[in-house]
Amino acid sequence: MAMTTMGSSDTSTYPEPASSVARMFCDRVAATPEGEAFRFPAGDGWASVTWAQTLETVKTLSAGLLALGIQPEQRVAIASTTRIEWLYADLAVMCAGAATTAVYPTTAVDDVAFILFDSDARIVFAEDDAQIAKLRAQREHLPDLVRVITFDGETDGDWVLGMADLEALGARHLAEHPSAVDDAVAAVRPDHLATLIYTSGTTGRPKGVELTHRCWTYLGAGAEAIDILHPDDLHYLWLPLSHSFGKMLAAVQLQIGFPTAVDGRVDKIVENLAVVRPTIMAGPPRIFEKVHGRIVQTMAETGGIRSRLFSWGFDVGARAATARAEDLQMGRLLALQFAVADRLVLAKVRDRLGGRMRFMISGSAALSPAIATWFQTAGLTLIEGYGLTETGGGACIGDPAHPVAGVVGSPLVGSELGIAGDGEILLRGPNVMRGYHGLPEETAQVLSPDGWFSTGDIGELDAQGRLRVTDRKKDLIKTSGGKYIAPQPIEAQFKALCPLASQVLVHAERRNYACALVALDADALAQWGRARGSRSTTSPDWPRTRQCAPTWTPACRSSTAS
Repeated sequence: MAMTTMGSSDTSTYPEPASSVARMFCDRVAATPEGEAFRFPAGDGWASVTWAQTLETVKTLSAGLLALGIQPEQRVAIASTTRIEWLYADLAVMCAGAATTAVYPTTAVDDVAFILFDSDARIVFAEDDAQIAKLRAQREHLPDLVRVITFDGETDGDWVLGMADLEALGARHLAEHPSAVDDAVAAVRPDHLATLIYTSGTTGRPKGVELTHRCWTYLGAGAEAIDILHPDDLHYLWLPLSHSFGKMLAAVQLQIGFPTAVDGRVDKIVENLAVVRPTIMAGPPRIFEKVHGRIVQTMAETGGIRSRLFSWGFDVGARAATARAEDLQMGRLLALQFAVADRLVLAKVRDRLGGRMRFMISGSAALSPAIATWFQTAGLTLIEGYGLTETGGGACIGDPAHPVAGVVGSPLVGSELGIAGDGEILLRGPNVMRGYHGLPEETAQVLSPDGWFSTGDIGELDAQGRLRVTDRKKDLIKTSGGKYIAPQPIEAQFKALCPLASQVLVHAERRNYACALVALDADALAQWGRARGSRSTTSPDWPRTRQCAPTWTPACRSSTAS
């Protein structure tokens, strides 16, 4: 297969990865026991725990899992929003030598049952009564599910236990077997299964992506090697931990040791940023589009001198940013204008995000260059990263010191990137999945015998060897005139220019022109309506659609599943 490659398998320039996630966690505790590990909402404020306190909780929970009979590499599922208990549960699973099956909390009942059955989950951490209800509804199809541990839901003292119940079991187990958890940690090898994350299932039943301990420890060591994150950073984590992007950041934290403020409530992000004042944050493009759209729309609706001042401030900021990017002197007039614009306009935008942000990372989808440029103008560095579930969420990352819109950077040290003859991006490295769970044929379709993973994305390398992702291979549209159109750049630009747009779908297959289906953002539309005197923020007359999932039974599972 003809392709262009870059990167190297040489791992001499980054720290030797730990043997497992459990060992990486224990090493972090040993290195900085009294350092702050996590902050999380508690009452009307925030609570904080050290690494030593985290270990105490995790060790007891891990012993509780062992007391329930969990065995090496057996699956323990977590169905919850992002919260401190998710992290405690996952670390407990790692220290017990088991593997975490991540379940997105909004997953439909049938798909939850399929994921738990397909992964052979023995225990489930369920956030609340809503998650427990999904399990009860399909209990007859889940004969191997022996216990449910709930964070906030009602317990029954038998099948459903609380976190306190699990800790009590663990305390008794440790009293009888003091070295049980330490022995389990020591037995975990790099090639053992650590995590099963299921694909979205948009083209059929979800596929379980098998990620080993080596995947996460490599990503941690790789992040430390590029030296853009530091122990004195403060990370704000709201991303779903059931997705690889959030899970990767949790692994990186263990390696580097910065504290993380954890709160998965999306509606609290802006409020929390002003209180927590983090230095780093990551998210998909939609979050940054919403921040941009809300600020721009609010100022436009203000009208008068404030609106004109806002526009003037960003115009000056854009000219100053261009001068800096081209290593040009601003000139006395522009420098004076920029000082005023920064104080009166741009600094206020930065304050909305806490005022201390060093940089933010956009991933999971294409980011509009216009959005990246807008944040850069405001003095907020927004870089892009690239990765897939099959690569643990990480493969490439931009450089905060030299951000370039549309560029996702170079591959991490120790991995390789290739561009096939048809433009498809290929990846090889320790972070690439072991395979799709119980699906050898599907695995062989994307993973070559020599370790190259076919991403399904189309990309190109710039003059500096950095990757630019242009579209999904299957999304390229061929018009009736024979021309191929990449819809993602068009969709991203449209959303950047129209704050009311939530989703945009470009369609041109077998047509001689392109058209688009646009879905409006409910929050932005409500704000737009209120500014124009609307009495209602929603319209009961809008048509509503319902996605119906086919009924699932255990017979749907592949006969090759292990």
